[in-house]
Amino acid sequence: MRIRVVHETIYTYEQPARGLVQVMRLTPRDHDGQYVRTWRIDTSIDGRLTAREDGFGNIVHWFTPDEPADALTIRVTGAVDTEDTHGVIRGTVERLPDAFYLRDTDLCATSAELQVFAERVATDGDGTALAVLHRLRNAVPEVVAYEAGPAANAVPAAKAFAAGKGVCQDLAHVFIAAARHLGIPARYVAGYRARDDGEADVEAPHGWAEALVPDLGWVAFDPCYENAYSDGTIRVATGLDYLGAAPIRGSRTGGGTETLDVKLRVEQGRGAAQS
Repeated sequence: MRIRVVHETIYTYEQPARGLVQVMRLTPRDHDGQYVRTWRIDTSIDGRLTAREDGFGNIVHWFTPDEPADALTIRVTGAVDTEDTHGVIRGTVERLPDAFYLRDTDLCATSAELQVFAERVATDGDGTALAVLHRLRNAVPEVVAYEAGPAANAVPAAKAFAAGKGVCQDLAHVFIAAARHLGIPARYVAGYRARDDGEADVEAPHGWAEALVPDLGWVAFDPCYENAYSDGTIRVATGLDYLGAAPIRGSRTGGGTETLDVKLRVEQGRGAAQS
């Protein structure tokens, strides 16, 4: 499958913003089943765009404009060839020990109720890690209903669990928190997901989870969709939670009120066969 992405993030400021810095995790890497054919980041104003790698192995771009700006558009365009690996992730850049992904964060901390939920799922059948994780993927949307919406609406896992609803980041955080409570390393993944109905317009980038399975490696689990990780998915960045893999995070001085608009197209087509 060849997936083409056009992703525009449009910022408008009430007054010219000074000292603007945008940190972007918007560039995917090659790994088994994912082959980046073209990819570029463009900005609507002049400035310095530098690339580096973070501790998770993500490609990170830093953008600083040359002058104060009252508007900024970040435009990502690219094409990626994908293959269905049944969720098994191999050939990725791994910089951190497996145990690192057992760490709690504010967004992935558990509550007593969430711990009880995780333990109930773990003891409700085959106790192997893969079987437990599949049951957990199925159980999370039964207790936290998926509601489409921007990542800005995301809340800590325990809060989303108590509310019984959340955006994709919330469901991923609940899954991650439960897996870590069971002693299974887990992490957040940010990327793009093509729509099942074939339409290209998408509301926002997507987020899901990966968990470490003995003798298999990292495996993708998406509580929002039954076909968790298919050839309609582009994996872009990973982190302990959404904040560590967010597509764009920034800071500025002044500028007054900020308005944000996102336009995203994720289009599927047949790609060239891989050798």
